[in-house]
Amino acid sequence: MKTRLVKQGYEKAADHYLQHRDQFKNVAYLDRFASLLRPGARILDIGCGAGKPVDVYLVEKGFTVTGIDLSNKQIQLAKKHVPNATFEVKDMSQLKHGEYHVDAIVSFYAIFHIPRESHAALFKTFCSFLPKGGLLLATMGSSEWEGVEKNFHGVKMYWSHYGSEENRIIIQLAGFDIVFDTIDTSGGERHQVVIAKKK
Repeated sequence: MKTRLVKQGYEKAADHYLQHRDQFKNVAYLDRFASLLRPGARILDIGCGAGKPVDVYLVEKGFTVTGIDLSNKQIQLAKKHVPNATFEVKDMSQLKHGEYHVDAIVSFYAIFHIPRESHAALFKTFCSFLPKGGLLLATMGSSEWEGVEKNFHGVKMYWSHYGSEENRIIIQLAGFDIVFDTIDTSGGERHQVVIAKKK
């Protein structure tokens, strides 16, 4: 039910979300993340949406990008916007241990759309995709909350997240050392932004 709500929501809101979401506020975090990567690094974008601005940025920096998203519509848009990347429709909650082998993972505004009770297992799965020293850049909720917003870009949307301290613990217990952690307040919202390195 929750997965269907999220999928249906992004199918309907894909174009509006792309047009009205602030496209530039994450550049500083992407710059920091990119500076830690080797040239040509393979990056998996989990919850890639329409591919803009994150995957456009990464491809322009010379990285090899694979993106996954729950929404068929979002993946269609991503393939159009970033033809030099690879995209597929996939539910992050169904990812299998070791399913991907990449140098780094990014995930913007996506993890909090699955039940928070599954976040710990999800980060362990992420860790299994990376070599030692592999990098993770993720945004998460900054405070504890779970529920449905009735008008998110014109659709109902489900959210589920812990607070920032619990998020840190989850990431560390999954096998990462946190190298950067801040609360971003741009766009009138609050998100925790974490860069972590696999131990």
